[in-house]
Amino acid sequence: MRLWKSKTSRQNLITLASVMIVFSVFFVLNNNGVLSRSLSGQLIPICVYIIMALSLNLTVGILGELSLGHAGFMSVGAFSGVIAVSFLGNYIGNPILLMVVAIIIGGLLAALTGFLIGIPVLRLRGDYLAIVTLAFGEIIKNILNCLYITIDDAGHLHAAMFDSSSLPGKFIINGPQGAKIPARLSTFGLGFVLVMIVLIIIMNFVHSKEGRAIKAIRDNSIAAESVGLNITAYKMKAFVISAAMAGMAGVLFAMNYSAIEAKKFNFNTSISVLVMVVLGGMGNLRGSIIAAIILTVLPELLRGFDDYRMLIYALVLILVMVLGSNVRFQQFKISISKKMKGIFKRKEAASK
Repeated sequence: MRLWKSKTSRQNLITLASVMIVFSVFFVLNNNGVLSRSLSGQLIPICVYIIMALSLNLTVGILGELSLGHAGFMSVGAFSGVIAVSFLGNYIGNPILLMVVAIIIGGLLAALTGFLIGIPVLRLRGDYLAIVTLAFGEIIKNILNCLYITIDDAGHLHAAMFDSSSLPGKFIINGPQGAKIPARLSTFGLGFVLVMIVLIIIMNFVHSKEGRAIKAIRDNSIAAESVGLNITAYKMKAFVISAAMAGMAGVLFAMNYSAIEAKKFNFNTSISVLVMVVLGGMGNLRGSIIAAIILTVLPELLRGFDDYRMLIYALVLILVMVLGSNVRFQQFKISISKKMKGIFKRKEAASK
């Protein structure tokens, strides 16, 4: 694979190793009861938002298109995962296998939704694309609010829009009341595996022929088109992969609760994920992971400061954004990095 060659490959290996170390530490601490109950409950959401940040970074950072409807793909994955678990639960007894099948189904349906939305959307640029993706995200949420799905005693699914009075069986999705989760199948270990899979897929895709073409389109679409690149096709590939990953994250998210509602996947969720991408750095996968962890855990850590929690949270966001765009702070980080590399090189030379 292209992943294991050159300086970029070494950076990718460092990222993968760092993620494995951090997750191993959290796994050990959680199993030994060191983590508080609130922090332990945040482990699966951390995995979810890491996947969401990485997938959106593929669209916003790598492709260079602003999407404001990413939570819509997450909701498609979440609700389709609930339906899959409810329907297949009688046929698949192994909970891990059932969860894997649900994740695959959620990812595929989210990818299909991304493809259908991408047909009109990806021909737009700039603010127009952002507005239309925002609209599609809200449309998906409103469709789910009007959707009713039941399952009868024979295991047959029945669906209706707006009116549920004629549907037999028990509800899986009950319109604005959301969906009841038949079993909480999400685990921290499964979340970690999914994060690693998503990370490896994105790394390989970014450094593939398609990834280089997408970067060329991002930097100068006119020049890319002049050398024969099919701009819409390459954009569609990145957009569909991003949507599929968001759908898989949605299944992991839904199966961590006893019930979910469509309003959870609203505009604010899309903006929260976008903030993670911006704070972590456009196109910076490692930064997206760090930002997702911090911004998921931070509200819980500040819960003890009820009166000032959102104020502190806002100040932290402003501080990070200001420092992230400050030239002197960037130069300071580079100088520290060079000094650390120099220290390690001297230690290696001394050991030889």
